[in-house]
Parts: sequence; C-alpha cells; structure tokens
Amino acid sequence: MIFEDVTEFAGALPSFAPLVGLDLGTKTIGVAVSDAMLTIASPLETIKRTKFQADATRLFEITAHRNVAGIVLGLPRNMDGSEGPRAQSTRAFARNLARLTELPITYWDERLSSVAADRAMLEADLSRKRRAERIDNVAAGIILQGLLDRLGHLRTAS
Repeated sequence: MIFEDVTEFAGALPSFAPLVGLDLGTKTIGVAVSDAMLTIASPLETIKRTKFQADATRLFEITAHRNVAGIVLGLPRNMDGSEGPRAQSTRAFARNLARLTELPITYWDERLSSVAADRAMLEADLSRKRRAERIDNVAAGIILQGLLDRLGHLRTAS
C-alpha cells in the first residue's frame, strides 16, 4: 500500500524493524537502510537498473535479508514544489512495486538530496570517481534520514 501521508505510513509500521530508502535514477537505484530503532540511515548499495522485474527482485532480496518493514522513495519535486516527469516516473515505479509487496510505501521530498550527498562526500575528501560511484546510495541515505527524523518528531510529539 502506498501512503502519501507520513503519519499514516508510520502507523502502518511494526515496532523495531528497519526501513529501506531509494533514490531512483534513470540508470541506477541508490539504496540505503535504517537501523531497527529508526534513528540512523546508512547507504547500502547502488543497483544498476535494467528491467523493472529485475530491479524489483534485487530490492526484495534486500528487504527480505534485512527484515525491512517499509519502503521510502525519494520523490523528485521541482524547486517550486510541482511534479514533473521524473516524479511521475517515481510514482509509477511505486505503483508497480506496491502490486508485488505488502510492505508499506511512502515518498519523501528529495529536493537537493544529491547536492547534499555530493557536498558531504566532498567534505570527506572522496575522489571524483569515488563520489560518482557512491552518489546514489548516499543520496538514498539522505532521503531516508529525512524521513527518519520526521518519524522521530512524530514520536516525540505523541
């Protein structure tokens, strides 16, 4: 099931189970995972995209191996908040994924996540080649961390 509202997504999650965050690109999918306490996101891997079924199979291998409770997709909005072709593509990917899994799925605004990821890797003094290899999964980590922080605020508020 796809949740547009993060609060509803949070209500669908079991206690003490990690989430996976995805940064969907046209050629790759950056993957990050959280800890079971939903406090820290860590970049995991970058999947080279081929066909949807092969991409989904790899994602489900990761979710099963890590006992993931939900999926967070970075939603690439325009700077004015509108949604263009990339956001529509992300929503289509989510709909196709939702047909194959019972895991709850939500979106997180990914504006500037790649910029933040690149900046963090520059500060870590990674080479241009190393940054290019890791940008997608680091961006997925930033997307997932944003959602985890929001979930933390929801828990504190309630």
